[in-house]
Amino acid sequence: MTEPLNFLGAQLPGQWFDNESMAKHVSWRAGGKATHAYAPRGLADLSVLLRSLPTDEPVCFVGLGSNLLVRDGGFEGTVVLLHNTHGHMAFEQGLIYAEAGVACPKAARFAALQGYEGAEFLAGIPGTIGGALAMNAGCYGSETWSHVARVQTIRRDGTVTERTPADFKTGYRHVELLDGKIGADEWFVGVYLRFTRGDSATARAHIKALLEKRVATQP
Repeated sequence: MTEPLNFLGAQLPGQWFDNESMAKHVSWRAGGKATHAYAPRGLADLSVLLRSLPTDEPVCFVGLGSNLLVRDGGFEGTVVLLHNTHGHMAFEQGLIYAEAGVACPKAARFAALQGYEGAEFLAGIPGTIGGALAMNAGCYGSETWSHVARVQTIRRDGTVTERTPADFKTGYRHVELLDGKIGADEWFVGVYLRFTRGDSATARAHIKALLEKRVATQP
């Protein structure tokens, strides 16, 4: 275990927590404590954090925690709490951009309001865009990486870069970085998604129907 990092709390922007109960951050509402947890205000904060951590400090990124169980013994390292209800989204050159901390249903609605169809399946994924990228999440016949134009990642040294799907091997609920290990020394922080121009009202109606189906068939 690395030396205590309590001093970072006074130096970093964003919110720093010591001995943070992970039960607050997973959908099962169970699990032990993380030695440290950090909620960045944005990408610049996250970059500062990663540069400040010892190189041997274990790091784990957590979004909505809907696909995560934490052991009672907790996590000996630093958890990055990435979910951001005010996460940035934008329409840029025919692509939908979303930060990794944006909830998938929110991204689906944003795409629909921009007049695009094909993102509706994201409304059925109870997690964040970052989690959807990490596991190639999908439902109702669609998968996340089928729509990825390029992604933003951040490395352990705080460097932000862009990658294309050619840098990854993707499969069913699996994503592998060809020249490294995603989730170990590099993490997703944003994505540019490609969808089809369509009718906003039709897309929103489809989202409503999918959510109703999910409520009716899944707890």
